[in-house]
Amino acid sequence: MQIHLLKSKIHRARVTLADVNYEGSLTIPADLMQEVGLYPHERILVGNMANGARFETYAIPGPAGSRDFSLNGATAHLGKVGDALTIMAFAVVDVSQAGQWTPRIVVLDAANRVVGRRGF
Repeated sequence: MQIHLLKSKIHRARVTLADVNYEGSLTIPADLMQEVGLYPHERILVGNMANGARFETYAIPGPAGSRDFSLNGATAHLGKVGDALTIMAFAVVDVSQAGQWTPRIVVLDAANRVVGRRGF
């Protein structure tokens, strides 16, 4: 049997741009994507801590070190600049491995700087 487990999480990412005219997705700094194991175009679940919205989209890499998170396309209607987001991706894992599974998690401050790491 296989189950879905949290693989990657970026906690409290602050939205720096919301562009409804972009084709879609969430732009995430490439270095943070790499750190938590997110792949370009990977499906992500996003929770907006300011308004309670939860939505699926896909991750696209932005400039490494930029600290910019952009809601693009339709997702721009689900948040605004300054909102804190929880960005999650999941993996399908054999249940026999579930007890040893550890997700990669980074926690950000209000300026999108890493202030905590777990699972590394």
